[in-house]
Amino acid sequence: MDIQALFERSTGKWVSQRTSHHLVENRSESARSDLMVEALTKDDPAVVQLCQQQGFDPDLAVSGLKMSWKSIVVSSPSPQVGTSLLVAIADADHPNQGNLVSQVKTGQPTKGRYSMGDDEVLTLITETDALYAEERIWFAGPNFRLRTGVVKRSGGFEVASFCSEIRLGDVPSAATTGTAEAKS
Repeated sequence: MDIQALFERSTGKWVSQRTSHHLVENRSESARSDLMVEALTKDDPAVVQLCQQQGFDPDLAVSGLKMSWKSIVVSSPSPQVGTSLLVAIADADHPNQGNLVSQVKTGQPTKGRYSMGDDEVLTLITETDALYAEERIWFAGPNFRLRTGVVKRSGGFEVASFCSEIRLGDVPSAATTGTAEAKS
């Protein structure tokens, strides 16, 4: 599987249960989210615009992923709502790795790297002077996705998280086969 197939396989409506452990504060919290995930083609205007904003040739984009969510964190009385866009730009010499640009609706775009392992686990890494974030995503079944994450700040580890996600409804036909014929 490559990143485009993983993006396509991720489409649909999901329910996510996340547990995060704040290591410095020695406390845990849980959250439930409703996610809507849509795969975007590399010529989608939002994909092209984000590539151009971040200095990447849009023709080098593999595909994009648009996510919308509503989360209820147990320790917070108000829901968290947001959208984000991810765009994968493959490395010409190593097709299973490359650059990843992302933008949360209200935030600044960020750049990172991705790699797709032989074990079909996608690893996303974002690194700045003050932050290191690593997320791993894989499928345990057609409608069951798992994610782990670690965020380090310059002072050490801050947060470790685990998410289990269940797709509501059927697997989209393109996600089952990953072929262009299934999309039509």
